[in-house]
Amino acid sequence: MKTALLLSGGMDSLCLAYWQRPDLGITIDYGQRAAEAEIAASGVICAELGIEQHIVRVDCRSLGSGDMAGVAASAHAPASDWWPYRNQMLATFAAMKAISLGANRLMIGSVKSDGQHADGTPEFVERLNALLSMQEGEMTVEAPAIAMTTAELARRARVPASFLAWAHSCHKANVACGNCRGCNKYFEVFDDLAGDVGGPGQSSAA
Repeated sequence: MKTALLLSGGMDSLCLAYWQRPDLGITIDYGQRAAEAEIAASGVICAELGIEQHIVRVDCRSLGSGDMAGVAASAHAPASDWWPYRNQMLATFAAMKAISLGANRLMIGSVKSDGQHADGTPEFVERLNALLSMQEGEMTVEAPAIAMTTAELARRARVPASFLAWAHSCHKANVACGNCRGCNKYFEVFDDLAGDVGGPGQSSAA
């Protein structure tokens, strides 16, 4: 059976793609403001790594919240970029597409910092996996980097800095705004990796 990756084109899923080399990369346009840039970044990643790219378009913007939807954040939002049940939604759409393509294993790019939201915790991934695996097709969901920071993942995957630069992390636009949480994370990760000799792909860390 094939392996699929929920590929947003951001740093975490890019590093996971480089490390795990899935058969399929599934990118979701769910109405987020940076959808086209995410699709373009994911396309470059898939082309460079020989991964089969698939794009799913489902307009859920009317259900969104905050920076990614371009509207005021929900009263329940713990952060300005929170979108209700976003990871659950994306994993479900990706699993639906993956199973139609003959895959029964789906990877998602959750990392340690995602644990500040309930849907970025190991417990959430375990329950999501239990829910999908009990249904027809027995799809499994994994988050191989959930115990790592993004910088640790980049080092573990040995991603070259030139490749990591293709990531699109902005939450607000197709051209990086430079002042959202996604852009700030992008700069912070590169700063963290700057001390590695020759960039993350040349680090001695494994």
